[in-house]
Amino acid sequence: MCKKIEVAVVDHRDPSPAAGEEFLHFTPPLNFAPVDNGIFRSGFPDSANFSFLQTLGLRSIIYLCPEPYPEANVEFLKSNGIKLFQFGIEGYKEPFVYIPEETVREALKVLLDVRNHPILIHCKRGKHRTGCLVGCLRKLQRWCLSSIFDEYQRFAAAKARVSDQRFMELFDISSLKNAPLTFSFSKRIC
Repeated sequence: MCKKIEVAVVDHRDPSPAAGEEFLHFTPPLNFAPVDNGIFRSGFPDSANFSFLQTLGLRSIIYLCPEPYPEANVEFLKSNGIKLFQFGIEGYKEPFVYIPEETVREALKVLLDVRNHPILIHCKRGKHRTGCLVGCLRKLQRWCLSSIFDEYQRFAAAKARVSDQRFMELFDISSLKNAPLTFSFSKRIC
């Protein structure tokens, strides 16, 4: 499902809309990007991002933080029929990073189920936890490690962690190889 969004050119010298017109503001969350057909990633969305998220027609959100989801976000999910899957992975700092492999495996199962698409994956900043989950998805898609690491580093930038990259490298995808890969997994990127 692809929705076309028309963007109007706004003259910033006169930011007020003409009589009878209303400007819609679509602001994506921090680090927002498409991952694959029906799969998106970002940092934590707030109310300023809700109109943008509505354009995606989301069915589900994978939330990778342990903190409770804010009430305003819960109300947004309820009013838009979006299901929340929370996988509480702590946000550690190196050298004490621990990423629970079984939790990532369970999150991948939700991600791979096309009945949950379109789906948004997010943590706080859309860098480490989100990057690890997307990196493990890329392993299933048979991306080479250098491409997986390049994508991870594009989002993590100066905050890239060797421990996250090691986790992605060592993540065992064998138990997920029989999972249905029915969106655009047929292409290999290297």
